[in-house]
Amino acid sequence: MTETLVEYACSNQVATLTLNRPDRLNAFSDDLVRHLADTLRRFDLDPEAQVAIICGKGRAFSSGADVHQRQLRKREEFEALGGPQGWGANSGDLLTRSVNWKPVIAAPHGYAMGLALGIVLECDLIVAEAGTKFQVTETSRGLGGAKYWALLNFRGGAAFANEVALTGRFFTAEEALAAGIINRVAPEGQHLEVARGLAAEIAKNPPLSVRATVRTRRWYMDQLEREVTMQTAPFTRPLGPLRKSANLGRSRAAELAFYDSPQEPP
Repeated sequence: MTETLVEYACSNQVATLTLNRPDRLNAFSDDLVRHLADTLRRFDLDPEAQVAIICGKGRAFSSGADVHQRQLRKREEFEALGGPQGWGANSGDLLTRSVNWKPVIAAPHGYAMGLALGIVLECDLIVAEAGTKFQVTETSRGLGGAKYWALLNFRGGAAFANEVALTGRFFTAEEALAAGIINRVAPEGQHLEVARGLAAEIAKNPPLSVRATVRTRRWYMDQLEREVTMQTAPFTRPLGPLRKSANLGRSRAAELAFYDSPQEPP
């Protein structure tokens, strides 16, 4: 039987997409990224669905990229793929492949770190469970957190974005709400209920007016991410000279220690 890495359900015009890799804290392997892309496509084409919610099964939304797969590839794989992701498994354009531009709500709980934080920030709205912890993990791994800094600023993070991107520290849903980065903090165990309530409010509106706003927001977000990618490419390319020199000291030791340890948040 083929494993369903992203579950799909639709009720009352709201689709729920559930990351289903709880034994790995929903860490994003190449297959999970591909399955999420396919499921978002299914939502985009589903005539019964007007709004989607992305959530995670188990005790966390997602611990981020599956570093045991992505960051430990052979040099030849990095060169052939242009980075750590597998072919067709780039998470950077998951929300810009749309045809119908329906709104997507992220409903994280537990942890959303690194790549998973990026996906959450790219969603149109965010409803987080109380106590959810977020982190720009790339900073401490020597990979650079410029993309996350840009997305946090895009959502209005300002000085708070500077702090969490440069320190790489954990920050909570409550801090993110106070900084204007997320839309709601739900009581423990009620994040999906609150997200569905928000989705129902959106679904009451004429769909084309909602989709016009979604498309415009994502266009500007995509332009920003492309600019950041171009500006930081010499610093963050996995096999680039700056990473091989500047990051091979203290940060490299930290990276290796991280990769050798279980992928569990503290």
